[in-house]
Amino acid sequence: MMKSAITLAQVAEAKAGPFVFHQPLTESFSEAANLGFDAVELFLPGPDFIDPETVNSMASDHNLSIAAVGTGAGMVQHGLSLTDADPDKRSRALEFVISMIDFGGKVGAPAILGSMQGKWGGDLTREQSLAWLTEALHATDARAAENDVKFIYEPLNRYETNQFNHLSTAAAYLIEHGLSHTVLLADLFHMNIEEADPGQAIRDAGSRVGHVHFADSNRQAVGFGHTEMTSIISALKEIGYDGYLSAEIFPFPSPEAAAEQTIKSFRALTN
Repeated sequence: MMKSAITLAQVAEAKAGPFVFHQPLTESFSEAANLGFDAVELFLPGPDFIDPETVNSMASDHNLSIAAVGTGAGMVQHGLSLTDADPDKRSRALEFVISMIDFGGKVGAPAILGSMQGKWGGDLTREQSLAWLTEALHATDARAAENDVKFIYEPLNRYETNQFNHLSTAAAYLIEHGLSHTVLLADLFHMNIEEADPGQAIRDAGSRVGHVHFADSNRQAVGFGHTEMTSIISALKEIGYDGYLSAEIFPFPSPEAAAEQTIKSFRALTN
């Protein structure tokens, strides 16, 4: 059975980003629980922002799980990516991602690689960029295995990266390189831009789909855009997906309204 999740952000630079709740985590956990969510997805400045045991305690108190932890603060706060031409920045980027995998392991959650995958261009060729990305992903895959969690790789739309934009090519890449602890994030906003048939893309990726960002075509709550969701949910059921549908969305028209619309749509589509 699929489960619901909502995003909680604590990164000042992400105030205008697609995250629902930005207030202190104690308040956000309470909001999520009161609305009936199963879990929360955390976007934190780094692994030292809060003690993992404090997170576990808040989750237990509110009967919530931690769906995933983001790594994007490494990019938005520090400008780091795993494919930067500067070897020092690549090293720091990998250290940051590894540290978030370790943090995730302590709260029972996988870490997500999105913006920190970087992009190629100019003097940096696709071949070199992919070589660096592959090297980093072998390290993150191994660290995830040590923590007994998965690692989540997110294909983004063409305006945010040129590494992988489609689930099918990303899935083939993971298989080719033996990244057995790395799964894919099916972000429905990105897929609306890149996939001709999102449902079929999910079927083709199959068991490699390990997390879903539950967002409409305009990156708002599902039901506020034009994405046809019924076929997507059917495809997820067909592949036996039982993970989270996590709302990484803009908090429009308000955080509360976005959250309420999300849980309403989740229940209507999955029941």
